Amino acid sequence: MIEANHANLSVVSQCDLLGVNRSSYYHDSKPESPENQALMYRIDEIYTQYPYYGAPKITAQLKREGLKYNHKRIERLMRIMGIQAIFPRKNTSQAGINHEHYPYLLNGVNIRSPNQVWGTDLTYVRAADIWFYLVAILDWYSRYVLSWRLSPSLSADFCVQNLREALKQGMPQFHNSDQGSQ
Repeated sequence: MIEANHANLSVVSQCDLLGVNRSSYYHDSKPESPENQALMYRIDEIYTQYPYYGAPKITAQLKREGLKYNHKRIERLMRIMGIQAIFPRKNTSQAGINHEHYPYLLNGVNIRSPNQVWGTDLTYVRAADIWFYLVAILDWYSRYVLSWRLSPSLSADFCVQNLREALKQGMPQFHNSDQGSQ
């Protein structure tokens, strides 16, 4: 997305135009250690079986299995994995004070044809002991996966590349996503 040797724009200008911090351009994230990857694999297995377990209960389960890890490490890995205990929380529908609210445009829309509405979302998946972010774009009418892409880091560029790939197949009337940063 950003070209280091662009003829007309410096890296600083390109980052400003894209709304990306320069530090994220220069930062090369390191993969987790093999020990942490194995621990993340086990955390995922426990969480899959008990999705209502948070970091304290997962830490306790690991201790019962003879694995003694600090709960802060478990919390950090769970945060990286994008998982947390499933339970009702107070005021979850309340937007932040400074959060701009965008209206949901699909209320009452009857989806009757392909390319009428596309949807996109991100998730975190394990593949051969390595963790990736997965972004996918689906046609809501046919439930057809138009494009998908994996990335080891949560950056906007792989989401944009995925959207460009999907747009080669057509142009939707609506493209629905959550109000996340990507």
